[in-house]
Amino acid sequence: MNGNKTAILHYTAPPVVGGVEVVIQEHARVFTEGGFPVTVITGRGDAAALAAGVELILVPEMDSQQPRVQEQNSALTRGAQPSDFEALVAQFVRTLSPLLKEFDNLILHNLFTKHFNLALTAALYRLLDDGSIRNCIAWCHDFTWTSENSRGKVHPGYPWDLLRTYRDDVTYVVVSEHRRKTLAGLFGCPQDRIRVVYNGVNPDELLGLSAEGGRLVHRLGLLEADLVLLMPVRVTQAKNIEFAFRTLAALKENNIRAKLIVTGPPDPHDARSMDYFQSLQALRSELKIEHEARFVFESGPDLDEPYTIDSGVVGDLFRVSDMMFMPSHREGFGMPVLEAGLVGAAVLSSHVPAAEEIGGRDVILFDPQESPETVAGLVRDWMAASSTYRLRRRVRQEYTWRSIFHRDILPILEAGT
Repeated sequence: MNGNKTAILHYTAPPVVGGVEVVIQEHARVFTEGGFPVTVITGRGDAAALAAGVELILVPEMDSQQPRVQEQNSALTRGAQPSDFEALVAQFVRTLSPLLKEFDNLILHNLFTKHFNLALTAALYRLLDDGSIRNCIAWCHDFTWTSENSRGKVHPGYPWDLLRTYRDDVTYVVVSEHRRKTLAGLFGCPQDRIRVVYNGVNPDELLGLSAEGGRLVHRLGLLEADLVLLMPVRVTQAKNIEFAFRTLAALKENNIRAKLIVTGPPDPHDARSMDYFQSLQALRSELKIEHEARFVFESGPDLDEPYTIDSGVVGDLFRVSDMMFMPSHREGFGMPVLEAGLVGAAVLSSHVPAAEEIGGRDVILFDPQESPETVAGLVRDWMAASSTYRLRRRVRQEYTWRSIFHRDILPILEAGT
């Protein structure tokens, strides 16, 4: 575990429903997975809604819906400073000062650009002034001063002007290039003083991966691949796996970082099946695609032990894959064609009944007598033509929370050390 400790502050935290709360939930998770201890400090939330290992500290007056804060907001919206405003600011300073000194990084979600608890905003400015905060990162999702809906709730002067004041001792982060341009205009600072970190997705959750399936997907490195080809078959000669390997090698020759996953095992009690499996291992080595062509059978948590999966985990692999590849010499029917169709994966298949009669023009058919290079060309043509595939690849490679943490967030944390 990294010794660099991070606190995340917002008015509320999960299970409260909201876009910022979702981001906080995912930040806390990927920080913890990345080895950075995280504490969420908020007015309302529940530790049970956060990832294991994330601490939660409740300061009720941080909640924008807390009665005293709501009373102040009512007056501030009219342009009047409440009589007890400075008392609440002082209370926040006393409460937060000893807490925040314990952290190496402080991430403030919307607290420096939204008006929902101006006493808290003012207190954080004072804590910055007195050195109680190290590496302050203001994550600015929304801006009251530029919002058509909120602009009428702020007024020239203190404390409203805090929400349009740039500070050199704060790292500002926004969620899009458009927001960077808007915030730079509001602050009157160069755009390059504001960082852009896009929001991301959690593929395990969004794709409904089981715990076992998620671990397998990450062991195989599928989310980083340019193309994921799935062969949901047992290791038998009828499945023509050697043809798939040669097609994969042709794709690699064209600088496509593809993965080919064979889900089923060989039959350990059938000498011919094991001989075929070993011949495929030798061919894989000869073609130099050991990293790209993977048997689930040899991809378990213990690499020295055979590994098999049930239909539920096969379903996980279907949902992660781009294309189901079935170059079989023969098939009685070809159930994987239907399974691929249901999950929205493309189908690349030899002429089997399900592909021809059910798939029709909506699948890519080929004759196994064609060269692997020709079939690789069919795959490349599909990749070039499918906007759905291209967006899917871009999201899984660049916009998962894990990739965003390592590429964009970690440098911000390291800059403060």
